[in-house]
Amino acid sequence: MKKILIPIVFCGLLLSCNNDDDTPEAPPEEQDQEVPQPVELQSEINEFVWSAMNTWYIWQDEVNDLADDRFEDNDAFFTYLNDFSSPEELHNSVLSPKDRFSVIVSDFDLLFSSFAGVATTNGVEFVLTRPPEGGTAVVGVVRYIVNGSDAEAKGVQRGDIFYAIDGTPLFAETDEEGIITNSNLGLLNPTTYTMNFADIENNVTTPNGVNIELTKTELTENPVHIAKTLDINGTRIGYIMYNSFTGNFDNDLNDAFGQLKNDGVTALVLDLRYNGGGSVLSAIRLSSMITGQFTGQLFARQRWNSKWDALLGGDDPFVDTIGTTPINSLNLSKVYIIATDDSASASELVINSLEPYIDVVHVGDVTVGKNEFSVTLVDNPDQQAGLTNGGSIPFPYIVNGDATIEGADEDHRYALQPLTGTYDNAEGFGEFTDGISPDIQILEVLGNLGTLGEPDEPLLARAIEDIIGVTAKSRFLEVPEGLKIKTISSSYRLNPLKGGMRYDVLEK
Repeated sequence: MKKILIPIVFCGLLLSCNNDDDTPEAPPEEQDQEVPQPVELQSEINEFVWSAMNTWYIWQDEVNDLADDRFEDNDAFFTYLNDFSSPEELHNSVLSPKDRFSVIVSDFDLLFSSFAGVATTNGVEFVLTRPPEGGTAVVGVVRYIVNGSDAEAKGVQRGDIFYAIDGTPLFAETDEEGIITNSNLGLLNPTTYTMNFADIENNVTTPNGVNIELTKTELTENPVHIAKTLDINGTRIGYIMYNSFTGNFDNDLNDAFGQLKNDGVTALVLDLRYNGGGSVLSAIRLSSMITGQFTGQLFARQRWNSKWDALLGGDDPFVDTIGTTPINSLNLSKVYIIATDDSASASELVINSLEPYIDVVHVGDVTVGKNEFSVTLVDNPDQQAGLTNGGSIPFPYIVNGDATIEGADEDHRYALQPLTGTYDNAEGFGEFTDGISPDIQILEVLGNLGTLGEPDEPLLARAIEDIIGVTAKSRFLEVPEGLKIKTISSSYRLNPLKGGMRYDVLEK
């Protein structure tokens, strides 16, 4: 603290204070004034996080700490940034209460790999739900196995149930909205762990003595999990299970549709039950493969925040090519889409954007409700975007179709995946934050998952019934509530890098 010296004059009996002297008093001795030093920024990463969110975040104008006039000068700005111990803490502090999906990562290579379908996994894709006994206990149900994984090599199969990891039973406490408030699901994080399996009989979960150690390795997963033609009572039905909108595999998806087209299918069941989203461009191409008669017409309309909507907002049309390769279109006027409470983002975009044009029959459960898209941002404030006005678009990773980190800060590898806009369909509708409700509701059931792609798999069977107009007697059998699989979490949800609706190209 600076000390200020104040001259003091004592007036008393022994000293006379006489103000009649015309001699002016000498001014107080001038004190050396300490010049304030500017605040030094402690983290350039924090500056990137705030600046990128201020520029792109869809709810920027609703978050006080992201306001353009939030700070009176650089000292106030840097003081604010220095109060955060990590970029993650800063990022989380400026998120809107509406935001369920924005992500920050410390190594953008992990993010870019996920876009290409590359992940470190033991191959078990699972859902976590309550056992029939209820309570806070959790059991995992294997949904499918990734080809080439450790789980495939060790014989883990769809429908297998695990109740513990390394001998510790799983649990999760949730609030009234189903949000996890306390759990030990972190047991699923290590590279290597042992799954402890169980059987469910007579509504009781019983360990069966099967314990399998699994190790995660880096694998590339083709999202076109199954593509086949079913001949049911003379009706040729195409079935495609598609687990992620991964641009690297758009040609594989097109080839699958080409095979269905050659097979002469007249109906299609598109299975998105475990698909959490991905590339918007892949969603447009997939929808164009299902149809084909709407090329050039409006697929969806982008809505950005107030800073970018006038420049970037616009229409995305149906297409008829992937690069120079013609799209194999089925020209359907009706499609069956299996979607569940783990179907999100680009999966929901396909449903919502097709509905103005063709009959979409949604089989399954209410979807997640993610109607926002995101853009990948790296620390490159001078990113050149080739704008017609000669300006730049700061921070995006993909501009004009080119993925680049050229010009980005070389001192760190942080990247953001914030929510930056929403999509409306051709009828102007895009508000489905509560999820999209099914036309035919049916949930997967413990002990009766069936084999994916087979006509008797319950969700596919229900779609087939509607297509051919024949009702199976099994549909009238009542399923105990405790056996219905209601998602608490899943392998997809536990991986923040998966899915989302990602806008691929900034090109204006």
